[in-house]
Amino acid sequence: MENSTSLSDLLPAFLADLPDLLDEVATALHAIDPTYAEFLAGGRDEVLPAAEFAIQFLVADAAECLENDSVRVGGDRNDVAWALFEELGRDQWRRDLPVRTLLSAYQLGGRVGWRRIAAIAVACGVSVDLLVALAEAVFRLVDELSAATISGFVEEQAQSATERERLRDVLAERLLSDRADSAVVAQAARAAGWTLPSEAAVVLLRPEDEPGREILARLTPSALLLRRTALPGAILADPDAPGQRQRLRAQLRGTTAIVGPTVPLAQLPESARVAEAAAQTLDRPMPGLGPLFAADHLDAIIVHRDRRLLEALREDQLRPLAAAAPGSRAALQQTLRSWLVHMGNRRAVSEELGVHPQTVRYRLARVQELFGPVLHDPAGRLRLLLALGWEPGPDAPVSEFNEAPPRTGRRPE
Repeated sequence: MENSTSLSDLLPAFLADLPDLLDEVATALHAIDPTYAEFLAGGRDEVLPAAEFAIQFLVADAAECLENDSVRVGGDRNDVAWALFEELGRDQWRRDLPVRTLLSAYQLGGRVGWRRIAAIAVACGVSVDLLVALAEAVFRLVDELSAATISGFVEEQAQSATERERLRDVLAERLLSDRADSAVVAQAARAAGWTLPSEAAVVLLRPEDEPGREILARLTPSALLLRRTALPGAILADPDAPGQRQRLRAQLRGTTAIVGPTVPLAQLPESARVAEAAAQTLDRPMPGLGPLFAADHLDAIIVHRDRRLLEALREDQLRPLAAAAPGSRAALQQTLRSWLVHMGNRRAVSEELGVHPQTVRYRLARVQELFGPVLHDPAGRLRLLLALGWEPGPDAPVSEFNEAPPRTGRRPE
C-alpha cells in the first residue's frame, strides 16, 4: 500500500526529531517527578537507543495495522521492550515509589510524542488513514509499556512479600529457640525489617480457630505470626505497654486466644511454654469474651497441669467425705472449700454459697466431725486447699475434661 511507503519515508524524520522530543518530554516531566526529568537529561546515552527502538517499533506497528486494514487490539508482545519496562516496574517497587507516578510519566510522554509525530506527519502530507494508524500505534505502545511496568511492579511486590514472610518466619523461629543468641536474633530482625521490642509475649490459638487467625494476621506487621508451630499464634511486641492490654482484649475478643506472660525478649521461649501449658490446662475463652492471659491464672495452671497427680491428691485428702451420706457429700465439700478459701470467715462462706449462716455452722460442724484435727493443722489445710481451691466450676478458667492439644513445636516436615 502507498501508506506503507510513506511510513518508511517518515521514519528518518521521526528519528532525527528524537533529541528534541526527549528534551520536551524531560521539561514536561518536571511537573510529575524531577528525577525522571533528570534521568532523561543526564542518561541520554541510555535513553536515546531505547527511544530509537520504540520509534522503529511504533512505525512497524502502524504499518502492520494499515496492511491488515483493521484496528488492532493487541499483538505479539515485544519481549525486549516488555522486559525493559517490566524491570522499571520492579525498580519502582524496590525504591518504594508509587507505580501510578511512572504510568503518568508514560502518558505524558505519549502525549508529547504524539504531538511531534503528528506535526511531522502532517507536514509531510500523509493521508488520514496513515495518521490514524500512527495515533493507534502511539497509544497502544503506551498501554503495552504500562502493562509491562504494572506486571513487573506486582510481581516484585508479590516476591518481596513472600520473601518478607519467609524472613519473618525465620525470625520467629529464632526468637522461640533456646539456642539463638542475641547477635543471630538481631541479624534475623534486620533482614525481616522488624524492630526488636524490649519485651514480648506469645499468643496461641486453637487449631480450628480460623477467625482468630484472621485477627492475628491483622495485627501484623507489629506482630510476628507463628506458622511453623503445632498451635497457630503470634509473637506480640510490648503487650504490657500502656493501654495495650485493653486493646488486645478488644482485638482478640471472641477468639480462643491464650496470651503467655510478657517477658524480656531473651526469655520468649518461656512465654511460649507457659502459653502452651495454659492451652493444655485452661478452658478456651467463651464466645464473646476476651482472651485469657496466662499470667492471671498461673496458680490454676500449676495445680491442674498434672491431672492424675491432682486426682490422687484429691482422693487422698477427701477420703473422710466417704463417711458422709451420699446426698450431703457435695454440699459438705463445697462448704469446706469456701471455708478454706475465705480463711474461716463464716459470713463470707454464707454469702458465697447463698445459704443461711445457721446452715453453714451445721455443715462446718459435720466437716469437723469427718476431718478432725487436720483442719487445725496448717499443713493439712494447705493440702486441702490444693485439692479443693482450684476446683472446676462455671466461673473457673479450667475444665475437668480438657483435651490437651499437641506440643508447640515445629510441625514434622
